[in-house]
Amino acid sequence: MNLSSPIGIFDSGIGGLSVARAVREQLPGEDILYVADSLHAPYGDKSDSFIRERMHVITDFLLSQGARAVVVACNTATTAAIAQLRQTYSVPIIGVEPGVKPAVLATRSGVVGVMATPRTLQTHSFESLAARFSSKVRLLVQPCPNLVHQIEGLDFDSEATQALVREYVMPLLEEGADTIVLGCTHYNYLSALIARVAGPEISIISTEDAVAREVVRRLESSSRGESAAGSGRAAFYTSGDPAIFSKQLAHVWGPGEAVSSLR
Repeated sequence: MNLSSPIGIFDSGIGGLSVARAVREQLPGEDILYVADSLHAPYGDKSDSFIRERMHVITDFLLSQGARAVVVACNTATTAAIAQLRQTYSVPIIGVEPGVKPAVLATRSGVVGVMATPRTLQTHSFESLAARFSSKVRLLVQPCPNLVHQIEGLDFDSEATQALVREYVMPLLEEGADTIVLGCTHYNYLSALIARVAGPEISIISTEDAVAREVVRRLESSSRGESAAGSGRAAFYTSGDPAIFSKQLAHVWGPGEAVSSLR
């Protein structure tokens, strides 16, 4: 295994950059190759078959660029098709799922709310996850259509976004939730707004740090403890308009990064 090979990370858009940031903090010496499938964002309104097709296309590309692990930094994609990826490819495939388990440990009221895309909440994987903890807490699910569109537009704190967050958060609070799970990596960018709307007594659970720790664990296992030989560089691709993704990238990652087109 070539330890200078990058960690491949992808999402339908910018949500997975929050996971990439956490991976960078855990593994500053690793090279990262990020793909935003922006042309097809959001995945939340796509069929499972379409999502599976895109996941294979992007994974093939990442592996062609030498990726030694692939992070599916999207809850919808993970729940829709990560099992098929793991059956097809031999490299470590790491996904994300709503942080129900840590929320169960954090709740005091015994009521946990999950904010996610409608597609994530409809999958068998999420239903299985919820069933594992149904005897321990009351789990409330809140579909959040349109929220990803606001985030892709870098509209993190406008009146329109605040109104959507209130629309999705308040029913959870009215039912007694004291812990809210962010079940979409895009929502990480709204964590401060969600916390402000929910109030100081409500715990907000996201999973990007846990995913980064799992990446560390899987790489240590597959490399038998050898250290990385990367230089901490990052490369970025998008299937959409590079100019639009460059603007998004400058806002949530930092200025000056080149963006290439995924053909």
